[in-house]
Amino acid sequence: MSIPTLLGFLGGIGLFVGAIMTSTDNYMSFVSGSSIVMVVGGTFAATFIGYQGRYVVLALKDIGGLFIKGKADRKLLTVETGKIIRWGYLVKKSGLLALEKEIKGTKNQDHFLTYGIELVITGYSGDEVRGMLGAASNGAYSRAMVQADILQNMAAAAPAFGMIGTLVGLIVMLQSLTANPDGVGDGLAVAMLTTLYGVLVARLVFIPAASKISQKEGIMRFRNFLITEGFAMLAEQKSPRFIQDKMNSYLDPSIHYNIDKKGSKKDE
Repeated sequence: MSIPTLLGFLGGIGLFVGAIMTSTDNYMSFVSGSSIVMVVGGTFAATFIGYQGRYVVLALKDIGGLFIKGKADRKLLTVETGKIIRWGYLVKKSGLLALEKEIKGTKNQDHFLTYGIELVITGYSGDEVRGMLGAASNGAYSRAMVQADILQNMAAAAPAFGMIGTLVGLIVMLQSLTANPDGVGDGLAVAMLTTLYGVLVARLVFIPAASKISQKEGIMRFRNFLITEGFAMLAEQKSPRFIQDKMNSYLDPSIHYNIDKKGSKKDE
């Protein structure tokens, strides 16, 4: 669970509710089922028209993952740097084929690591390993960003359908203006609710979800880049000290891996 994300979302809802409660006693005037249907239903309809259904469903699932903490973080980068260095000692001692037993430990955990080990023990050169893992990383990133693009589109569509609902409400209100001129204020308030809902959903749900996906995938892309460099050096059978210094050159100094402090064979 990502506590900051949850607190931010609850804070946003709290500010909205608080503004209503301090401004009026008629709380139910801000509730309109037809407005919600117009905004949510219209946004979903436009999205399913513009994108393949499978990717829309994945994007909606990612909204549910908004409050889940990403797998790749600063600590993981240090841990996996240490793992590559340990494998460097293993290769130095027993050769590339010694990595084969490591596949069992990564197969059910991380496809990218398993694929990297398989490339190294196959005997590809460092540049070949770097090229293939780089392509795999870029492909995974591009596929994941489809969901972010869909959510950005939904963020743009929600206020638009909110405005459409407002226009529908205004038309209905104007048509009844002659028969009931005293109801203009109430009718106008209801018409404006769809615009309010559209902006609120876009700014508190769709845009944050798209931004969170972009951030998570950006971190994962960097993590995969770091691992790619590590496997390329394993294929070239570089020394563990060289692997450490090269991988640390990409990391923030505060999370550098240190062989001397952690132990040359310790798997963090």
